[in-house]
Amino acid sequence: MATAVPVLPAAQAKALADAYKAAVAARRQRTLLVLAIIVVLVFVSAQLAHVRPLTLIANIGNFGGFIGRTIPKISAGNFFGDIAEWYWAFPKWLGLLWQTILIAYLGTLMGAVVAFLLCFHASANLARSRWSRIAARRFLEFCRTVPDIVFALIFVIAFGLGPMAGVLALSIHTAGALGKLFAEVVENIDMKPVEGLSAAGASWVQIIRFAVLPQVAPGFASYALLRFEINVRGAGVMGFVGAGGIGQEFLVAIRNFYYTDVSAILLMIIATVILIDLGTEQIRHRLINPEGVK
Repeated sequence: MATAVPVLPAAQAKALADAYKAAVAARRQRTLLVLAIIVVLVFVSAQLAHVRPLTLIANIGNFGGFIGRTIPKISAGNFFGDIAEWYWAFPKWLGLLWQTILIAYLGTLMGAVVAFLLCFHASANLARSRWSRIAARRFLEFCRTVPDIVFALIFVIAFGLGPMAGVLALSIHTAGALGKLFAEVVENIDMKPVEGLSAAGASWVQIIRFAVLPQVAPGFASYALLRFEINVRGAGVMGFVGAGGIGQEFLVAIRNFYYTDVSAILLMIIATVILIDLGTEQIRHRLINPEGVK
């Protein structure tokens, strides 16, 4: 049985159509206005930051020339010999690269421990008092606001050159970054187990152990692994200020214009970061969604 479709009166339909067109036009005008404001802000920011597109275009060839000089000459007739000459200090670079990974690992581990201890005090739903929450949050903000390279410079001055300065710098910055992420994970938990244990007379530590940790453990581990990836990159830069790792050797190659050494070390760093990213990505996916990973 056919159902009749009601038809609006012509005057009412015209009024609705005009209102729709006016709304669309107003939204289009707002969009154009926002885009115009963004363009103006980008232009003003570029001027204040002395970003000169013409200078970039005029000197882009220098960048290409530098990249060209870092590419070694490899011939098919002497392929393995050319590769061996390119990576003439491979054992030394590999040792420094391994040191870089260890710096990142220790910095991540120490920072994650501090973040774990403070995140419950910094979360709004589990903080034992308002002042403890404020103190924990301000401390974590300080740790992640100061760049890790600045901490590395301070520790190099205090403790001398070496990996120790890099580990301490990364651990402090990692504590601030992970502390905020961990606190956000804690704030999004289901509070029913917490309320149940609290009603049963459990202590604050017992509530954390039995009601909170089972919910947040996968998220904590995932963020810690992600931070480890970031710290591997950061540890490579620490060597620029003498805080250990392959970064110092990389800086020496740049300063002394050892172009092929620059490309060799850079490729080793890139390959290491890619392998770590691939490995930790699989682990993070298994932790977050164990049933969805085959």
